Parts: sequence; C-alpha cells; structure tokens
Amino acid sequence: MAAPTHVLFDFFGTLVDYSASRTEQGYHASHRLVTDLGADLDYERFLDEWTRVCADHDRRSDADDREYSMRDVGTAFLRDVCGREPTPDDVETFAETYVEEWNTGVRYLSGIADLVAEMGRRYRLAVVTNTHHAPLVPRHLEAMGLRSAFAAVVTSVEVGWRKPHPRIYRAALDALGIAAGEAVFVGDTYNADFVGPTHAGMRAYLIAREGAAPVPSDHRLTSILQLPERLGSIAVGR
Repeated sequence: MAAPTHVLFDFFGTLVDYSASRTEQGYHASHRLVTDLGADLDYERFLDEWTRVCADHDRRSDADDREYSMRDVGTAFLRDVCGREPTPDDVETFAETYVEEWNTGVRYLSGIADLVAEMGRRYRLAVVTNTHHAPLVPRHLEAMGLRSAFAAVVTSVEVGWRKPHPRIYRAALDALGIAAGEAVFVGDTYNADFVGPTHAGMRAYLIAREGAAPVPSDHRLTSILQLPERLGSIAVGR
C-alpha cells in the first residue's frame, strides 16, 4: 500500500476526551427550560424521560445506522413531556441548552494542538464524526484553535448515516476528492473507526489497550500521540 496523503480523525474519544453520559453532567438549565415550556416533572423524572426517548432513537439507529438529530429527539421529547407539539424555536432552544450542558463533559487533551500542527505539515486532515448536532464539532475545533487545520469536517447528522455505515466514509473521501487508498483513519471505537474504514479501503488505526479489540498490534495505538511515529514507519516502508 502506498504512503497515505490524508489522515481522517474521529473526534470524540480521539481528539478530545468526553463523557458520553446523558444524565451525569448536570442538566438543570435544560430541566428549567422544559418546565417553563409546560412540562410537569421533577428533575429525576426529566432525566428518566430524556433517557427513554434517546434510547428509542438509539435503537432505531442501531438497526440501520441512520443518524438522528437533536431536532428529531428534542421534538419527540418535548412532545411527550409537554403534551403538545413544540414549536421549532422551542426545539432549537432546548437543543442548544442541552448541548451546552453536555459539553461540560468534554475535555481538551494536552498535546493535541501540537499533534495536529505536525500532521498538517505532512498530510491533509479531516474529521469524520458521529454526532446528533451539526455545529457541535466545528465549534469545539474553533475553541481549540484547530478548525483551519482540517480540510473537511464530516458529521453523521449531515450525511444522514453514522459510522460504521459505508456512506459516511464515502462522503468524507468525496469531500476530500481522494481514493480510499490515499487515506488513513484513526479513532477509538472498533466498529466505527477500524472495521468500517478498513472495509471502505482505508488503512485504519485504533486507540485501544492491548486485548480490548481484535486489532493487529501494528494497527493499535495506546495514545493518539503515537500516530506521527507510526505513520512515519509507513513512509519509509518499515
């Protein structure tokens, strides 16, 4: 396989650390908003109802990898708890409030800016990420001072399909104007970031501890910071 010219990164768990929890961050502003919109439920029931509606959407997505948006799940949730059809403004305000609170579980990793700068001198870069909210990842990249380093940011909610569906990888390759063999994919989730990209024809690397996933040792990273050295080995044919 020829040396790659592009590196495609997963975002959550790869370029940032995060809590995937939908209940642990503290969603008191979201709860207040929902009660102001007419829902009669205490905080614990708010969390339970939100978890239930999200789980329903997750089950449907798990069946075929179609992605849903914060607009989709927010509309269903507000309809259930408020007993009426929410307005688009209600849904948008809830989505932004909830995402702001969810973001308190996102942590920027030390050394990532230097890593991206080094990678950007040698490769064209892109982010390919599953997310329910299109502005979320670009906003984080702006806050990290890294948005301009990436030629493309491809999100599942905009494509309509989440990793590991083949269409999201195809969308990323098309956005960059490259063939699969020109790209390396790096992430932390076995199916989404290793199996899917490999089936799409890309070389893939997984950030995972030994034995956590059936990945060859030369395709395993213990840290994203190992990536430059590993890619350097490809370039010199080791």
